[in-house]
Amino acid sequence: MQDVKAVFDAYQALRPKLPAMPAPGAGRQIGSLLDIAERADAVVFDAFGVLNVGATPIPGAAERLRQLRALGKAVRVLSNAASYDKPAALDKFRRLGIPLTGAELITSRDATLAAMDARLWGVIAAPEDALCDLPGAWLRLDDSAEAHDRAEGFVFLSTAAWDETRQQRLAGSLAAQPRPVLIGNADLVAPRETGLTLEPGYYGHRLPGRPRFLGKPYAEVYALTRATLPGIAPGRIVMCGDTLHTDILGAAAEGWQTVLVTADGLFAGQDTDPFERASGIVPDWRLARI
Repeated sequence: MQDVKAVFDAYQALRPKLPAMPAPGAGRQIGSLLDIAERADAVVFDAFGVLNVGATPIPGAAERLRQLRALGKAVRVLSNAASYDKPAALDKFRRLGIPLTGAELITSRDATLAAMDARLWGVIAAPEDALCDLPGAWLRLDDSAEAHDRAEGFVFLSTAAWDETRQQRLAGSLAAQPRPVLIGNADLVAPRETGLTLEPGYYGHRLPGRPRFLGKPYAEVYALTRATLPGIAPGRIVMCGDTLHTDILGAAAEGWQTVLVTADGLFAGQDTDPFERASGIVPDWRLARI
C-alpha cells in the first residue's frame, strides 16, 4: 500500500471504528508554529513525518522544539511507534539530535503496556526487542502451533518480522479460539526513507474478532499525554501531525487544536485539500514544516 490515495481510502473505510470528527477546522496556512505559539501552553508532536523520516531528522525540527521550550511551552512527542521500549526510544531521538526527557515522550507502547492484564500474552515484536518492559507473563510468538495455542491473548508491537504466512497463522488460531488482541500501533503505514511501510494497524484490522487498537487516534494514549500536562486545558494543547485520520482526527476529538504538517510525511508532495474535503477532517492550521 504505497500510494497515498490507497492509504487514504483504507483509513476512510475504517471511519466507523474511529473517533467522530467535531466541526472541521479552518485549515489556515501558517509559516511556522511560532505564528500560533501564543495560542498554546503545550505543543504535542507526532514523530514520523514531523520530526523524522525513518532514521533521518527533519531539518529545523530540533531547533523548533528548543524555541518552544524557551517560550515556556510544554513539549511532548506522541508517537504510534511501539517497536521500542522507553530507553531505546529516547536513545533514538538523542541520536537524531532531538533529546527528550522521559516525561516528554509518550508512545502507543505505553498505552499497550497499561492495557495488559495478568493473562499469558503472545507477543509479536522485532527480533532485537528484548521486551524488558512488559508486565506479567508473556511469550514471544514464534511460528509454532504450541505458542499460538498457549497464548491467552496477543500483543502486536511490530511488523519487522511479520508476513502474510504469519498473519494467516494468527488469524486461523484466533478463528479457532477467540482471544483478546492488543494492537500496539494503530497506524496502517509509516513514512520511511524507502516509502511507506505496513504497520500493525494494517494487519490488526484484518484479524477476526474485535482487536483493541492502542495509540492515535484512540483515547487511551491521549489520556496518558494529558496526565503529563496537569492544569493545561485541552483547548490550549496543539497537536502537530502528518496524517488526517490519526493525528488530526484523534486530537480534534479530544478538543485539542490541530496542525497538519505536509512536507515530509504521508502527504509529502500532495495537495491536501481534496483529502480534507472528502473526509471532512480539516485541521485548524497547515504548514510545510514545524
